[in-house]
Amino acid sequence: MRGAALARFAARDLRGGFAGLRIFIACLAIGVAAIVGVNSVAQSLQDGLAREGRRLAGGDASFSVIHRQLTAEERAFLAARGTLDVVATLRAMARNAGGDATLADVKAVGASWPPVGEAVFAPAAKPPEALAASDGAFGAEVDDTALDRLALKIGERFQLGAASFIVRGKVVSEPDSLASGVGFGAHVLISQEALAATGLVQPGSLVRVTTRVRMGDTPPPEAAVKALLADAKRAFPEAGWEVRDRTKVSPEFSRNVDRFSEFLALVGLISLVVGGVGVANAARGFLDRKRASLAILKALGATGAEIVATAGMQFLAVAALGVALGIMAGAAMPYLVALIAGAALPYPFEPGLYPREWGLGALYGGLAALAFSIAPLGRAHDLPATALFRDLVAGEAWPMRWRYPLAATVAAALLAGAAVFFSPQKSVALTVVVAVAISLVALRGVAWAGMALARALPRRGPVEWRLALSNLHRPGAATPAAVLSLGLGLAVLVALTLVDVNLRGQLHPGAAGAPDFYFLDVRGDQEEAFRNFLGVQAPGAKIVEAPLMRGRIVRVAGVEAEKVHVKESAQWALEGDRGLTYSADLPKGAEVVEGAWWAPDYAGPPLVSVEQDIAKGLGLKLGDEITVNVLGREMTAKVANLRKVNWRSFAINFVLVFSPNTFRGAPHTALMSAELPKTAAPQAEVALVRETAKAFPDVASVRVREALDTIEGLVGRLDTAIRAAALVALASAVLVLAGAMSANARARAYDAVTLKILGATRARLIGAALLEFATLGAATAAFGVGAGALAAYVIVARVMDFDFVFAWGPALAAALGGLGLTVLLGLVGTWRLLGLKPSAALRGL
Repeated sequence: MRGAALARFAARDLRGGFAGLRIFIACLAIGVAAIVGVNSVAQSLQDGLAREGRRLAGGDASFSVIHRQLTAEERAFLAARGTLDVVATLRAMARNAGGDATLADVKAVGASWPPVGEAVFAPAAKPPEALAASDGAFGAEVDDTALDRLALKIGERFQLGAASFIVRGKVVSEPDSLASGVGFGAHVLISQEALAATGLVQPGSLVRVTTRVRMGDTPPPEAAVKALLADAKRAFPEAGWEVRDRTKVSPEFSRNVDRFSEFLALVGLISLVVGGVGVANAARGFLDRKRASLAILKALGATGAEIVATAGMQFLAVAALGVALGIMAGAAMPYLVALIAGAALPYPFEPGLYPREWGLGALYGGLAALAFSIAPLGRAHDLPATALFRDLVAGEAWPMRWRYPLAATVAAALLAGAAVFFSPQKSVALTVVVAVAISLVALRGVAWAGMALARALPRRGPVEWRLALSNLHRPGAATPAAVLSLGLGLAVLVALTLVDVNLRGQLHPGAAGAPDFYFLDVRGDQEEAFRNFLGVQAPGAKIVEAPLMRGRIVRVAGVEAEKVHVKESAQWALEGDRGLTYSADLPKGAEVVEGAWWAPDYAGPPLVSVEQDIAKGLGLKLGDEITVNVLGREMTAKVANLRKVNWRSFAINFVLVFSPNTFRGAPHTALMSAELPKTAAPQAEVALVRETAKAFPDVASVRVREALDTIEGLVGRLDTAIRAAALVALASAVLVLAGAMSANARARAYDAVTLKILGATRARLIGAALLEFATLGAATAAFGVGAGALAAYVIVARVMDFDFVFAWGPALAAALGGLGLTVLLGLVGTWRLLGLKPSAALRGL
């Protein structure tokens, strides 16, 4: 029979509709929609950032320095190439009239700010007027956090350093908010003149000065911007400035978007694999429903290959429909996000159509359909026509030609390879692929072991129990599909839940030795006075201090930072300025794992200690050199040792710790921490913040609890998306389970009718079904909890190097949910079958 004739027959046979294939279509559509939708939303965000890059960056390029202003030569060089706008940012303590204080992230702007775009205040006002001085005070625009923490209202006054300010309104939006970064304090916007009046800018103060260059009224070509950056680097090789252009407003933000979207896309891929079990069920059910027509074709002379080809063309045509629906749903997701939350998004969002993401979804969906359907459909190859008819009831097992399992294996390998190849984080994708493959094999083993156990158990006890055992291992039983689909879905949900619980646990200091406060920007001439102050205001507090400077890594082992091949996990260390310190002694909360610490009186060439994970990410080893730029000067030091740091101790520690002689005589500030006595009253922290702000207005007090609450709020918002992604995988598992129940509905109907004829009551049949599905659900939930806990342990303890804590509550909730879903779906299907009339059911079999 020719291929054209087979295609015509397959097309005509599909005219009868898609009965029994709706769940199959939904399984494919959900997985493809998740992959296409997540990638399209991420691309829409990136496109929005690229389109609005000049506005977000405040110009075409920016040059940031810390501790200092640009020199006259540097400023003249930049001014010759465009219009300049200067923004200064720092941390300080804001105080209300009653003396209450809070940490503020201060942003000081010039008269021309913003050079691109528009700032929106409430009530509406132009920046020059809103920030102007009147009645002995400067104007300020603040956020809700400042109003809440200081109990301020618009029109009321507060202090920053030595200057007084009037709250003129609230900041609704700033065009360059992304370039300014995310802070932990209240946001306060003031003028450059006001900043000078505060007295907060002193030699060594942690003030970041960013000079933005706007190269004409219309955006110049990207090549011109790149040329400016290259010229600046050649002209001032040791300037130490952090340089960004309009295409990389916030590299860290863009990288986080990529990471998060990749993570969600991988969860979507897992849901597609979960749905693949439904594909296999649907393929078996499809073959079962088409047996009569396929048997007729065999009787008329069709070969086994033609039979499989005919069934395959029909099945893959339906699969194409599911993939197409998933692509359409995923393609619509950016527009849905823009419609529902576009106005609330703090970043520009440009929804669009992305054929590359459609193609990726189609590739994943097509390969998943092939991988899970080829083997079930190939079962019809060697079945004689008589067996096809007889198999309606007998359910005989027949050998399968090796070509079909091989083809399924090749398709699965291609799916795994595509997932890794198209992932920007190939190591993460490979880990997920291997974990899913191991989980599928383990789940298949659990299903096989459960069926073998049910087969081996003696048939004693009530009739309901004996029926339940038989149904667990009977031909066409739902056991493999239920264990595979729901087990993997629950494992994903439990793993993500436990990782989230443990991450939240890491946001709280350990019980012993964790500080309650950090004090920033303590100038050298204030250190002794500030120590005495803390001795009076916080008697018994444990004080730890370290010198603090800011610097950028400019060369690693002699290679310029921009050219270093660095692991993605350590990329952040090369972006922007890092906190640096020097110490004669090993910092608390750290241990040397390679090399040796220097002697307290060491006076040789500069040495540096590097945190071990960052060292591995940068490819550093003992004896290599690393060069940092501090205050416009480059300093090279040799790696003397690697440290393992317990960051959860919250002790003062740094990625880079230099030998004391490295920066001798350089201006710096001190970073101090204070651990209050356990007997201190709850109001002691509030009182210490208040008194510190009065006595040392230029010292920033950071309450550890407030900072962690801010971080936890950010984690909570991400957690919503993570849980939604996990629920997508679980929804696929539920669909697969429902499909498994319907796939063997014919056999179950035959059993139910036969038992009813023999005198079985409805209550007895319901009892048997309840025992069957409760046993199946308990085994599945147990595996899901165990596998999910193991995966979470590996992620938390091995990858993140945190202490792992098993949270019983979320794990048991997932187990009970899996058990309930299995029992509910099983009983719904059984209840429907119990309503069949014996005569009508027997005629339909």
